[in-house]
Amino acid sequence: MKRERKTLAAIFVVCIVGITTGVVIYTGQTLGKSLLTVSTTTSLFDTGVLDTLKTEYEASHPDIILAFISAGTGIAITHAKNGDADLILVHSPSHEKAFMDEGFGVNRKILAYNFFTIVGPSEDPANISGVDASTALSRIYDYGQSLNSSIWVTRDDNSGTNSKEKQLWAAAGFDYETIKEADWLVSSGTGMGATLRMATELELYTLSDIGTYLKFFADGLIDLQQLVVPSESLLNVYSAIAVNASRVEGARFNLAMDFIAWLVDSSAQETIGNFGLEDYGQALFLPAVGVIESQTSNEIYGWIRSYAFFDYDGTLYECPPPWREGDYGLYQS
Repeated sequence: MKRERKTLAAIFVVCIVGITTGVVIYTGQTLGKSLLTVSTTTSLFDTGVLDTLKTEYEASHPDIILAFISAGTGIAITHAKNGDADLILVHSPSHEKAFMDEGFGVNRKILAYNFFTIVGPSEDPANISGVDASTALSRIYDYGQSLNSSIWVTRDDNSGTNSKEKQLWAAAGFDYETIKEADWLVSSGTGMGATLRMATELELYTLSDIGTYLKFFADGLIDLQQLVVPSESLLNVYSAIAVNASRVEGARFNLAMDFIAWLVDSSAQETIGNFGLEDYGQALFLPAVGVIESQTSNEIYGWIRSYAFFDYDGTLYECPPPWREGDYGLYQS
């Protein structure tokens, strides 16, 4: 049963994986221009926000061409380690910390946030609508255990979303590696967009970032319903990290830092905050720079600090001092 179900899932994924992941998205002539390559998550690419940022950045920097490689966070980081990218845009603090611990990344800057959500068929057979994430996963587990067929699809691709899913299962009292072998769980092994389409076709629940979900739902590509409301446990934080040129030969560090400086500027932050408002009725991403710079005690800042800051000598930083290179005025402390 398990092997047959996995084979079915694999066939399904082969049919749709090319839609969203795994390739260099932008190429083209760089005659007289410098190429800046950014390795990024599928959620940022699939939503289209990078297209908007690319257009604006290249308009104000006519000597630069931005190229994006779209993959899950784990693969995006591997591209950077291999020298295939100058900058990463990702959303998994644990992966990011390891990347910098190993000396590959410097000058991390948190740019935006939104929330993950649990989506599923409108019939909601596990009855999770309106409950918190831990309760939802517990009910999905109980319902799945009573079935002989699939109910949940996991990306299982070492992405930021997959990392968050593991945390959520653990918080609900379950071991991800154990439940991954259950007959009611399918592994897609691919990006967010392809996983959402798979969940739609097979009528499964899954974890999604809200941006990709809203984009695919509005475009009529999926009919899944958002069933779990945003909360601290579902926080999703996006960061930019420059590749360390002293560790990775050929990394275009200065170009990467120019782009990061542009991303934290008020104009780009406004673009991020407005993206999706007209088409989807709400922003797909929320700007984080102002929230962090205010250093107030508001709820969101506290959530970001707790989830996405790193401890160094007893103090939490978005980028601890040892991982800062050059004076770019990115940090208040």
